[in-house]
Formats: sequence, C-alpha cells, structure tokens
Amino acid sequence: MHISLLLGLLLINAACSPTEQSFPNIVWLTTEDNAPHHMKLYNDQGASMPAIEKLAKEGIVFDNAFSNAPVCSVARSTLITGCYAPRVFTQFHRRAQHVPLPQGLMPFPFYLRQAGYYTTNSHKQDYNFILPEGVWDESSKKATYKNRKPGQPFFHVQNHTVTHEGSLHFNQKAIDNTADEDLEHIKVFPYHPDTKTFRYSYHHYHNRHVLADQQMGEFITDLEEQGLMEDTIIFYFGDHGGVLPRSKGYAYESGLQVPLVVYVPEKWKHLFHHSKGSRAETFVEFVDLAPTVLSLAGVSPPEGIDGTAVLGAYSEASKIEKKNTSFGYADRFDEKYDLVRTLRVGKYKYIRNYQPFNKDGLFNFYRYKMLAYQEWEALYNDGKLNALQRQFFESRGPEGLYDIDQDPHEVNDLSASPDHQEILLQMRKQLQQKLLALPDLSFYPEPYLLDHALENPVVFGQNNQDEIKELMMVADLNLSRFEEVQEQIKQALSDDNPWKRYWGLVVCTSFGEKAKSLAPQIKNILEQDDENLVRTRALEYLLLNQKSVDHRIVDTLLKNAKSETEANLILNSLALVKSSRPQMKFNLSKEIFPPEWYDKPNDLVNRRMDHLIGNP
Repeated sequence: MHISLLLGLLLINAACSPTEQSFPNIVWLTTEDNAPHHMKLYNDQGASMPAIEKLAKEGIVFDNAFSNAPVCSVARSTLITGCYAPRVFTQFHRRAQHVPLPQGLMPFPFYLRQAGYYTTNSHKQDYNFILPEGVWDESSKKATYKNRKPGQPFFHVQNHTVTHEGSLHFNQKAIDNTADEDLEHIKVFPYHPDTKTFRYSYHHYHNRHVLADQQMGEFITDLEEQGLMEDTIIFYFGDHGGVLPRSKGYAYESGLQVPLVVYVPEKWKHLFHHSKGSRAETFVEFVDLAPTVLSLAGVSPPEGIDGTAVLGAYSEASKIEKKNTSFGYADRFDEKYDLVRTLRVGKYKYIRNYQPFNKDGLFNFYRYKMLAYQEWEALYNDGKLNALQRQFFESRGPEGLYDIDQDPHEVNDLSASPDHQEILLQMRKQLQQKLLALPDLSFYPEPYLLDHALENPVVFGQNNQDEIKELMMVADLNLSRFEEVQEQIKQALSDDNPWKRYWGLVVCTSFGEKAKSLAPQIKNILEQDDENLVRTRALEYLLLNQKSVDHRIVDTLLKNAKSETEANLILNSLALVKSSRPQMKFNLSKEIFPPEWYDKPNDLVNRRMDHLIGNP
C-alpha cells in the first residue's frame, strides 16, 4: 500500500470517526542489558516480571529473538535502520564518527510519519549514524505520544534504564551486608565461579528486572486508563543480551538473545500468525523489527534494508514459520577490539573468531568496574578456576560449534567432533556467503574505513567487494592446518596489498608458535613495512610468541599513529601482550600523543594508556 493512500485513509478516518482508528498504535517497551536467561518467563531461575507475564498471556512469547549485536549503540543502529551494521559501517561501539546512512534510506519511523503516525522516543538514541531530520516528532526524556492529534495513530518507544550495566557497579559493602541465606537459591552459569560476589550479582540483577517490570507496569496501566489497549500493539524486548560477565559485548547467546513479547489486541489479531497466549519458535532478528513495525502499520518496507517482516500485512506466514536463522557480529567494544561473526541455524550456533588470540577477558575499563569481573580475573590469576571458568581468559579457536539445546551456555565446542563435521562445514560456508553478500566492511581496519569509506560506506563496500573477498580468503587460512597453508601465508605476507599482509599476520598470530618458521619474514615486516598497522600486527605476533624485539619500535608505531582510532588499535595489541606476558613492561607516556586524544577520562586512548602504565 502506498504511503499517500495510507495518509488519505487516515485523514478520512479522523474526519468521520475520531474514536475509531484504521491503523494500530505501536509501542516498544525496552529494557537495557537484559537477556531471557534472567526472566522467569524463559527460565525458572529468573526474576518474576508480572506486568510482562500478563502481556504474554494476551500476546505471543518469541523463544528465539536475537539482537544482531551484543552492545547498545550497534544494536540500536541495527534496530532503527533494519540494516546489518557491518554493511553500513555502524558496527563499532561507540562510533569514532557518525556515518551517513545508505543513500535513499531513512530510519523506519520516518516512513511511519509519512503515513500519518505520530512518532516519539523516550529517550535513548545512541545511534552510530547521522540522524536525518524528520524521524521523530519528539525524542527526549519528556517525549510522549499524548501530544498527537485526536485519532492520530502513534509509534512510541519507552526505554527503561534500571537494568543497565551501571546498576551493577555496587561496592563490596553491598555484598557483605547481604546474608548468605538470601543467596542460597541462586544458581550461577557453569562458566562463572560460584562465589558470593557472583551470587549477589545475579541477585541484584534480578531485583533490577523486578524494578523495570514495575515501571513498565505503570506505563501499561496508563494506557489502560486511557482506553488505548485495544488499539495498541505492545512489544517488549531488551536492547541486547544480558550484562553479567561474558554477556554484554560478547557474541554468545548470553549477549545476543533477547526476550521478546508482543501483546496482541483482539481488534488486530488478524495481523498475527500466532494465536494469543502462544509461544513462537520463529527466529526474529533486530533487523526484522523495522520492517515488522512498518508491516503492522500497513506500510511497505523500503528497499535497501536487510530484515524481513514477521508480522503484519507484508509478512508471509509460510516463510515466517520456517525462519530459523540469525546472524550476529561483535567488533570494537569501547577500547577493546575483536572481530567475531556468528550464525545460528535451528539448534546449532557457529562462531567465527577471526582473531582467536583476542581473549574474551582482555581488560576493558567499563566492564572491569564490576566487582564480578575483578574477582573472576583474580581467581584466574590465582589458578582457582575450573576448565569451563578459565575459557574466558584463554585464547579461543578460530571457529566454534555449539548445540544450544544441549549446551545453552556454549561451553562444549563441537567443531572438532567427527560427528559434527558436516554441519560445521555447512555453517562455515553459509556464514562466508553471508559476509561476502553484505559485504562485511570489517575486513578493513576501522582507521582505514574512517579515511576511505566514511563518505558512502555502502558504495565503498560494493566497489571493493572483490578485494573484501580476497581479504576473507586470507583470513580464512587459519581454518586449515598450518602445513597446508604455509605457502599461501608467505604469499600474503609479501603481497603488494597492505591489508593482505595485515591479515597474513593475523593468521600467523592465530597459529602462534606453529608459524615460527615465518618469524624472520615477520620481523622484516616490522622493521620495513610502510603501513603502520601492518607493522603493529607483526609486533603483536613477535611479542605474543616471545621473540626478541627492540622495544623502541613501540614508541615509533605509536608516534606514527595518524588518528586516535589508529592509536587505540595499536594499544589494543599492547594490552593483549600485557595480558599474556604480565612480566613485560612498556615504557610508555601519554605525552607521545596529541593532548586531545587523552585529555578526557573516558577517551579510549586514555583508558588504554592508564591500564598499560598502571594508573588506577
């Protein structure tokens, strides 16, 4: 249905019957940093949330809903655009610079406004792109749908922050003042140490869920008192997965899976493919929510988005019933770099760690404000963890395969299992095809993208799709045995393309000591290459594998950094070396950088430098 026709119908409807709506109101109730694992609606050990449970009885509970990213700015950029972040250059948290959206594409509330909706957001945006004009009628802490015209349908986002990560930055006194018997019922996940600190963290986190539920209940009660429930479709979901250690920022189910409940008014049940009070197995990704809201409003989703409508006039029941895949991505998370891509197909989860030597537990300032993170690392350093609990602080494999039905916490990697090789190869190929089709911009370092892709990221990706494919082929060499690909790695290290050399070095570091025969070539790259980030990756390999290096070259690389983003990427490698070789000391000073890179406490370079030079 064309937007002009929709607008005409809305105007006719408002003139003829101010109390009768032809299109539903749509509300998003969102909570920050919470996964279904911590809600009784999904897990008997979770928090009871009566307001949301009441919505569920009159709606649909989706058992397989996923954020595409495990952190807020990337997830929210995906939500509002319906676009996969690595395709449109919104994949880094937080943005070094805001990027333009693809030409001709707008955040989806824009299309709702064109169709006559009143669009309001209270209040968090946190987008990694330049927000165009005309998206929101109101977006602020005071934004309300109540300012709409009589009979005008509305789309409203009400965000609740009480479960945010910052709420877990309590002090030791809070733990000490809690009786042990109050925590006896808590069962920690198998990868967490079972300590009072962790039990209290779960306990406190669940209490914050209860508080969020109370706040949402008040909002719902207000809708009821205004007589709006029969005309309002309500979505409840988290803005990404949970926030206890190894969730937010990490591409495990604990960081990607979200609760999703959709309230179905009787008047609008014809727009749904599931009955009220049911649970749906359909997989829903965040890219799907933009076209889904448009579809419920009778607006055809625009070309150029990646999602699929799962409800409403533009959804197809036969396709939705079979929808059983989700795609995930994790890149820079504050000052901590990584490159992880995931694919879920039914019960199986495939994880591709492109830089497997990047330990999950690598220091990240804001994460380690949480006492549970601090204690977990201390227990690891003291040798007091079991094998599952140690995984977080150790190098990963380049790929992992998990049976989520049998292993919901992803601690039993099946990628080496002879019985699972067929599914492993299928999912590996499926993910490779997905990344090539986007194409995935993250095969270039972030600083390079800022210099070369910022004007039009999507066109940049399309113009460089062949080169991205070649870079992926180099990156995928770490999926083979070293002996089988040694000559290909040597070719990559001597290629004229600096980013092939870059990925050749990443592959060498993935192989570690197995690649020692290439150490002379790597050392030559460190000393003579003309690309600073390529030299950085050479330094990373040599230091992680305890090869001798003139440490003065560290200062040279840092002085050569052309941007704060480049400096942060170099410092990430140094932080990784410090984590792996704590006895190694770097003689560093912030004054090596321009003051504007470190003059604010939360500057990423400032955080990394404080960690490296030992400032509290």
